[in-house]
Amino acid sequence: MPMLTPETPVRFSDPLPEVVDVAVIGAGIAGASVAWFLARRGRSVLLAEKGRVAAEQSSRNWGWVRQQGRDWAELPIMMEANRIWRGLAGETGEADLAFTASACVKLAEDEAALAGMEAWRDLAVRRQLDTTMLTGAQVAERFPALRGAFAGGMMTASDGRAEPWLAVPALARAARRAGVAVVEDCAVRALDRAGGRIGGIVTEKGPVRCEQVVLAGGVWSTVFAANEGIDLPQLAVRSTAARTNPAPEAVALNVSLPGLAIRRRNDGCYSVSTGDVAEHYLSPASFRHATKFARLLRKSAGDVKLRLAAPSGFPGSWGFPRRWPADGTSPFERRRVLHPGPSPLVLRRLARRIPRRIPALGGVGLAEAWAGMIDVTPDAVPMLGELDLPGFFVATGFSGHGFGIGPAAGRVLADLACGRDPGHDLDRFRPRRFFDGAPIVPGPY
Repeated sequence: MPMLTPETPVRFSDPLPEVVDVAVIGAGIAGASVAWFLARRGRSVLLAEKGRVAAEQSSRNWGWVRQQGRDWAELPIMMEANRIWRGLAGETGEADLAFTASACVKLAEDEAALAGMEAWRDLAVRRQLDTTMLTGAQVAERFPALRGAFAGGMMTASDGRAEPWLAVPALARAARRAGVAVVEDCAVRALDRAGGRIGGIVTEKGPVRCEQVVLAGGVWSTVFAANEGIDLPQLAVRSTAARTNPAPEAVALNVSLPGLAIRRRNDGCYSVSTGDVAEHYLSPASFRHATKFARLLRKSAGDVKLRLAAPSGFPGSWGFPRRWPADGTSPFERRRVLHPGPSPLVLRRLARRIPRRIPALGGVGLAEAWAGMIDVTPDAVPMLGELDLPGFFVATGFSGHGFGIGPAAGRVLADLACGRDPGHDLDRFRPRRFFDGAPIVPGPY
């Protein structure tokens, strides 16, 4: 895996425009998708990235394009994303945007977990999703390389995968060819307000006039919004994954079983994770939003590991500035790319579980491991929409599910910015839902 790190050379250095219709902050999957669709709508766009395109969680995720197990409000958008993914390589001419149909399979070792899958399948079928149930005997027949006392599982045949570290830069290249100015090493420090509306942005390279801004900064979105006096309740969670050495094809599909998630890669290796460790560094925001996250924490109690403090300079760390002037150095310039080390706990578990669960891969070993910081909301569902400031839109809080849904979320935000009907009910995603008294109900996955 060509890991994108703070040392990755700059690949996007277009001249900073003086004026655009829309400025997009953050060049991960969501930001690149928004920019791509805005350009296709005829809008002039700046895609500004403080570090490197896709260098944070957008290139560090599992690479699953997954409809299976989605929140019910997310599912229609994710089904659209699946359709978009299937056509992106041909539409953009970028082979790195290739979608591989490889299904998603989730297996259960007890009847209670299987019953939950069946309930989700029954509702998914109403939306014409091709999710089917598997018996224990079918699991044994279809996945002979796996070991476990499986009660059964569910499979969504239309799901698939893509290679994140290749796909997102490829989408940024396609956006640039469509007319988007893409600029790395270009932190947006603040909004420039005029008469209660957006008049532009202030970047480290200079000002840009615009009337609309889309904030798609991942875990940094909260930091940027706080400087503008807007509270976005999301917390950062470290997630660890790894790549095996090249190996024979023992598992062809995207498979999640208790304690292990695995998918085949285009390079002949496997991406693997335990799927049961989410590490959160305690911060002032942890206590400020504790009541909002209470139900999600109870639901995920076995998976969440609390750590005492984030490294200095990580968003939300102790002593991290909440305000700074537009003419001064911002936190985004002090840490261009979040590059956390992988969790030793996850690596120890992978070393034990891979040989036990998939004996054919027992001697393959791990070639590398990495981690990323995931932006998690109190209900594990993203915030999509316009904030209190007219013309200021947000696409954040994807809670580890953003890579697959990113293209459709980008299309939705582009249409919102253009004043078009987004084509989906976005009530579940409204940014103010955590403050208007609505119950906070975590999604199913």
